[in-house]
Amino acid sequence: MKQFIKVFFISLAIFSIVIITGIFTYAKFTSPEGITQDPDEENPIAADKEEDDDNLTPLERAIRDSNRVNALLLGFEGARSDTIMLASFDRKTKEANIISIPRDTYYKRDKYPTYSEMQKMNAVYGSEDEGYKAVMEAVEEITGISVDRYVAVNYNGVRAAVNAIGGVEVNVPIHMKYTDIYDKPPLYIDIKPGPQIIYGDKAMELLRFRTGDPGYPSFPNGDIGRVEMQQQFIKSAIKKSLSLKLPNVISAVYPHVETNFTITELLSLAKDAIGFSTDNLTAKILPGEAKILGNNPPLSFYIPDGQEITKYVYELYNVPLSASTDEENVAQASE
Repeated sequence: MKQFIKVFFISLAIFSIVIITGIFTYAKFTSPEGITQDPDEENPIAADKEEDDDNLTPLERAIRDSNRVNALLLGFEGARSDTIMLASFDRKTKEANIISIPRDTYYKRDKYPTYSEMQKMNAVYGSEDEGYKAVMEAVEEITGISVDRYVAVNYNGVRAAVNAIGGVEVNVPIHMKYTDIYDKPPLYIDIKPGPQIIYGDKAMELLRFRTGDPGYPSFPNGDIGRVEMQQQFIKSAIKKSLSLKLPNVISAVYPHVETNFTITELLSLAKDAIGFSTDNLTAKILPGEAKILGNNPPLSFYIPDGQEITKYVYELYNVPLSASTDEENVAQASE
């Protein structure tokens, strides 16, 4: 079993902590590595919006005029971004939406064999010269949502975040028991069912679990079940994070974070995000279905449902679906 480091949800928790709590204090004393500074920029994210264009569709115009900031959140297993999710925050209404993009999502690239591992979303980062930019563009193409920024967190960042907030309370639905002696290092997952507080290494086991050992239960819907478990985890993590004063958490986690958000942008977001509540947070899996495709060898892919994605994006930006056209089906990654 590969080391599936599903850290998006933790990275979102970290990101929420950063923009809502101690960023003001922390920014005064240090410039975290991997984060750009632009102290003279007044409203940098808003400056990215397009100019007026009479040829824009209703959706494109709504996206241009919205108060939303869309950040791609990534978690890595080696060179593969095995966690790919899009967080959208409305700076005016303080509403946040998470779109989880399964790692096996089919994203066709002509330079690679059809239905090969390289046609999966998690392969884009490590196989393109401009890794982050390439993933952002791929997510934009599949969802139809413009991606403003990215935040990436590694394994150590997950452990630091969970331990720094004193663990995360979750209700484990089944006995998670899995053994892989061939993993490096060997993987042993053993988490009893029921409500409990999960800490560093146990959090990684929880986020990685999908299939049980013989005689033990698995998630009936496979990777989607794992994503649903993680959605419970992130909501609990964010809720706990927002109840704490966390300058120490920020300083502990920042060394493990890479982002193209600038200090100025984070400060601006921090001001807008004051008062954010998990009641205003919704999570959704990218509409689609899993299929086994190809024969050399057969591989599992997640095929996006373009019509359902279009419907979701229109709802997100409060555009009547009747305003769409036959051509405006945002998901181009299909069979």
